Amino acid sequence: MSPPSSSTGKARPVVLRYGFAILSVGAALAPGLVFQYYKFHEVELPLFLFAVAITAWQAGAGPAILAIVLSALSFTYFFTEPLYTLYFTVSDVPAIIILVLFAALIVWFSSIRRHVEGQLLQARDALQIEVIERTQQASLLNLTHDTIFVRDVNDVITYWNRGAQELYGWTAEDAIGKKSHDLLQTIFPSPLEDIVAELHRAGRWEGELQHAKADGTNVVVASRWALRRDEQNQPAAVLETNGHCLLWTKRAAGT
Repeated sequence: MSPPSSSTGKARPVVLRYGFAILSVGAALAPGLVFQYYKFHEVELPLFLFAVAITAWQAGAGPAILAIVLSALSFTYFFTEPLYTLYFTVSDVPAIIILVLFAALIVWFSSIRRHVEGQLLQARDALQIEVIERTQQASLLNLTHDTIFVRDVNDVITYWNRGAQELYGWTAEDAIGKKSHDLLQTIFPSPLEDIVAELHRAGRWEGELQHAKADGTNVVVASRWALRRDEQNQPAAVLETNGHCLLWTKRAAGT
């Protein structure tokens, strides 16, 4: 047996949506007739309004329009004088107008809801893609032997790779959330303000830094800083890559 064509697959949801409209109006008509039989009037119109509302909410604008037409015809045929005809009197006009206006309002609200839901789904998908990409990038950075960490504009560490852990001795749990220059007791080759100014001007900086390790020893590293900017072109984060160029066992207390 050959698989169903794509056109058939697309047609089925349409049939179900419009079928939902017909069933909703039918579900409103049945109790309306029961109430009419027992002389309970003034409930038919709210039943049809509910049928239109639920159709617009669940099936969309097209089926809701069908529900409006079917509700108006059913209300006129079964519940307006003369009964069982599509004629109606002037006294029935307000009820029909209410039905149509309310239904149009519900369709409008439904279209707005679906539009907002679509935007939220797109935003969610984009966020999931970004998370996956960042996770993959973080995994790749952990494969390198280079010392790599990321700090925000306040120098707070937000990412700490395996190379940084091996060189400095602090785990990612220990380092993330700490200020990098305080944690590493950084000694700069020139005033930090000058280095930051060059970083913001050129987008990168390279030089030698002295850092303290977790065990108290010091290490001199060849450091490369890369500035990342946000959509408003404002500084957002700094990617720092360090490779040690000289290592000695000098205690923090001094020798």
